[in-house]
Amino acid sequence: MKTFAQALSDGDILVFDGAMGTMLEEKGLDPGPWCNVEAWDEVAEIHKAYLEAGADVLISNTFAANRIALERYGRGARMAEYNLAGVELCRQVADGRAYVAGDIGPTGQMLEPYGDYSQEQFYEVFAEQAAMLKSAGADLIIIETMSDLREAVTALEACIDSTMLPVVVSISFDRAGSGYRTVMGDDIESCVCELDAAGANVVGANCGSVTPEQMAELLAEMRRFTNKPIIAEPNAGLPELVGGKAVFSLPPEDFARGVLKCIEAGARLVGGCCGTTPAHIKSLVDLVRGARKS
Repeated sequence: MKTFAQALSDGDILVFDGAMGTMLEEKGLDPGPWCNVEAWDEVAEIHKAYLEAGADVLISNTFAANRIALERYGRGARMAEYNLAGVELCRQVADGRAYVAGDIGPTGQMLEPYGDYSQEQFYEVFAEQAAMLKSAGADLIIIETMSDLREAVTALEACIDSTMLPVVVSISFDRAGSGYRTVMGDDIESCVCELDAAGANVVGANCGSVTPEQMAELLAEMRRFTNKPIIAEPNAGLPELVGGKAVFSLPPEDFARGVLKCIEAGARLVGGCCGTTPAHIKSLVDLVRGARKS
């Protein structure tokens, strides 16, 4: 299998896997990186289901495994354990048939002056996690669901400095008037241009309160500001509150058709976020194979 960097250079359309958290919830588990140790078999089953669905990239269950995020649960001291186990799980399941992406999510805290943390503190935390992911054998790093551009750039710089692996950065946007912005008010142009300048290998969007079709619209705007590969990982539609719980009910076929519009808008890396399942990824793979042939 060619390297991930070569696949990017060749312009391959790559399919990432789907949701992990909602899949763990369906198994009756408390979702989080601790499942890599406490529910190894269940996490492995989910990775295997995505691989069998045709995913080209498996994402480690390490989204909330930075030290700051883990300290909220009194688990900061086990940061290395969770990250190493998360990548090892992916590697065992992938067995050379898929790339392994080490997943990094936000800290859940805010930078000064809105919060108590400095960019230097965030940098140290992200560099620490990225180094663990690389040492475990990740092929690339994916930074996901960032809603603060400053935090995203800080994470990117930390990953580049500590790993030298390809880095994908995905921002979470919401509909704002006639356009799209992050929760912190960052617009598409600022996000793309700053991440591009900071050295991201791939930029894009995931999650957020947008449909797959709306994500295609914002990706078309992204394409105006960069020639780098773009990633799209929408949710399975907009959430609906059912019994006080957010439920994502977009059927796999409709999800796949929406993501195909993202490819038409310029995405070359695609996958799923909240509420997506192996069935969603299987439907997406089937459509992408057609796009690859055309």
